[in-house]
Order: sequence, then structure tokens, then C-alpha cells
Amino acid sequence: QVQLVESGGGLVQAGGSLRLSCAASGRTFSSYSVGWFRQAPGKEREFVAGINWYVGSTYYADSVKGRFTISRDSANNTMYLQMNNLKPEDTAVYYCAGDMYYRGRDYVSRYLTDYTFWGKGTQVTISS
Repeated sequence: QVQLVESGGGLVQAGGSLRLSCAASGRTFSSYSVGWFRQAPGKEREFVAGINWYVGSTYYADSVKGRFTISRDSANNTMYLQMNNLKPEDTAVYYCAGDMYYRGRDYVSRYLTDYTFWGKGTQVTISS
């Protein structure tokens, strides 16, 4: 069983930056895709970015491409999301998640239903 704990959320002005962290305990991320999703009030949870833990390949939603960077630290079993040039529409609860199934050497899971274990989320609020 893997437990995921997010941290790093907060309130920043538009144009600012935040770095979210997701620490895993109980089992390593190795061989899984891990990713970030977000959910704004009244909206469905949506994919933000994912990374193949084993080979490091990444995949981003179009809305964050060029502004967000996902990375992982295998030694510390931690995943990060560096968010730059933040916009008010980035305001949401951000969740990290893990896909427990191997889907291909370079594949990065990107669908909500691929992910089987979740953190509890961290709030990100961007003021205009």
C-alpha cells in the first residue's frame, strides 16, 4: 500500500511560482506512472502532468505546457511540480496520484481512470 502526501500549496499572485511536492511512503514509485491532477470548484478533476517513474518520460496538459515542470527524485521517493507564470485559472486543489499498472516502457498515464491511489490534495490559489 502506498501513501501519498502533497505539500507546497498556497496563495500567490498571478505570474508567481509554486513548487508542489508529493512524498510516497509504504512502497516506492518505481515502475509506475505518477502524476498531478487538479480540481477547481464546480469542475471535474483534470490531468495536469505525469511522469514515468522508471524512464522519466513526461506528459503535460496543453493548458500548462511550457509553464509547469514535473520531476522526480528517486532517492527520496518524491515527485515535484514546479509551477511558473501562474494564472488565476490555475486555482484548484492539486492531487498527486499513482498508476499501479505497467503500461509500456515510456508510457505516461494521463487518464483519471488509470490512477489507482491518490493523495488528499493541496490547495493552490492564484490571485489576480
